[in-house]
Amino acid sequence: MDSVKKSRSRSIQPSLLLAAANKVVVDRGVEALTLDAVACQAGVSKGGLLHHFPSKEALITAMVQQALNKFMEALEHELAIDPEPHTPGHWVRAYIRASALDDQENYELHFNLLAANFTNPELLKPMRDFWEECQTKVVSSGLNPEVATVIRLAMDGLWLTHLHNFAPLKEPLRSQVIETVLNLAQP
Repeated sequence: MDSVKKSRSRSIQPSLLLAAANKVVVDRGVEALTLDAVACQAGVSKGGLLHHFPSKEALITAMVQQALNKFMEALEHELAIDPEPHTPGHWVRAYIRASALDDQENYELHFNLLAANFTNPELLKPMRDFWEECQTKVVSSGLNPEVATVIRLAMDGLWLTHLHNFAPLKEPLRSQVIETVLNLAQP
């Protein structure tokens, strides 16, 4: 019987559990994020969830890392497709385009951050480290460091206003703002 339980636990994909955790937070809020709620949402036993994520903090840590990985993948993709890869501002332009992606997964990142901050602010350390590294790359991108930093902050603000519905920019103004900061990031 034990080997049957273990094989079932191993067949549960962590990505399914993380998707269920994201859904719980997005649909019901951070306060609803419990191991029971995630197991129920995923359609697995709590034991199956605990096999992969032995605590709520472990689950949230994985949620934050997954969200960070998604943004890093988008950033790497934008770096790879930049038409002027060896010019000043290359990294900033990729950051603009990665930050401007308008998809639900991008916004789930924030809900994950809220969950981490609400539960234990130390769970955000990988994010803090990543954004420190981003800021270092922004100021060393070959652009004027002040202008490059303003661009980064503008993109962060654009993302947050959309996420929180704080007078988010509507089209065509949103696209025009993105185009403006891309122009500022040209060598």
